Amino acid sequence: MIPAEFDEIRPYVPEELPAVYEELIADPEFQAAMGYVFKQIPFEQVAALMRASKTNFDFQKALVYPFLQGLLAKFSKGISLTFDNKESMRNALCLSNHRDIILDSAFLCLLMVEHIDNTVEIAIGDNLLIRPWIKKLVRVNRSFIVQRSASLREMLASSKRLSSYIHHTIVERRQPVWIAQREGRAKDSNDATQEGLLKMLSMYAGGSDIFDALKVLNIAPTTISYEFDPCDYLKAKEFQQKRDNPEHKKSPMDDLINMQTGLFGYKGAIHYHIADVINDKIDALDRTMPKNERTGAVARIIDNTIHRNYRLWPVNYYFYELLTGDTQYADRYTAADKEQLDGYLAAQIAKVDLENKDEAFLRTKILEMYANPLKNYIKAHATEQ
Repeated sequence: MIPAEFDEIRPYVPEELPAVYEELIADPEFQAAMGYVFKQIPFEQVAALMRASKTNFDFQKALVYPFLQGLLAKFSKGISLTFDNKESMRNALCLSNHRDIILDSAFLCLLMVEHIDNTVEIAIGDNLLIRPWIKKLVRVNRSFIVQRSASLREMLASSKRLSSYIHHTIVERRQPVWIAQREGRAKDSNDATQEGLLKMLSMYAGGSDIFDALKVLNIAPTTISYEFDPCDYLKAKEFQQKRDNPEHKKSPMDDLINMQTGLFGYKGAIHYHIADVINDKIDALDRTMPKNERTGAVARIIDNTIHRNYRLWPVNYYFYELLTGDTQYADRYTAADKEQLDGYLAAQIAKVDLENKDEAFLRTKILEMYANPLKNYIKAHATEQ
């Protein structure tokens, strides 16, 4: 039983699904979206599959899972998963780096179905729920809502509620959860955990020791590696827009374009690694350190673990060389790789539609997106945690 205090943010429970299905099925915008996503299936068949899905997990297996398999077949070389401890995945907080608005958590769910016959509950920001049907759909799809558009007073209350919900989900319901290590994607791929996120996660404990509060959540740092990021040119474009106008902010349409490009753009190979929970590493920290340094110490453990587990490809090594001039990894790519990647870089820069387009700046930003995981991988393997 999920306490009523979480009703506004939690996923729908099975008893609520039939009524929500009917609301979605009757929504012209939802019908149009499903027609776009499932081009080969009549909407009546989609509706029948929904009505036959008695639980959220049934819905995911009937509709989301085959959709993701289709995406992988068309827009990737395939996906793989490695993990340190299969049992710990069953009620872990998979705290991961963040590349794609939708697919980071979606692909993790697909992998979880295959390996533990379950999926994670997904944290999603309310800024992405730009249409009523989207909010309903994500809650059917085991997502819970992170409220970001609120006053400071409301934000404190919503953060406490969110922390309590995540704690309840992992500890009481033994249900795994996914959350990104920071608000928004790391657009330069320099992945770092926000200390504010760790403080929020510990709020449920009411100010008790943050080390102990975080250990209860079974944090399993999760590393997501895409060979290619179809949104790289959009991220580079945004870097220039913010450079030229520090007040620039993305619009809901920008988010929609990023979602669509991420979904239907080519990603190459994809790899996930779920590390074991970090409780032993937290226990090894100095308990005498000042309280204001503790979240930073845990963040460094998470970051080091994520960085150590990147899967790297020729694009990372070659673009690192182009960015830095360091040729020590020249044996990690071939002449054919180099030719293909030069063409890829030029093509992505060509997609940027800005009047005052700064090609040198855009090139550097795209190179950084692929070089930074290698830089962090090198640093992580040079130190022991």
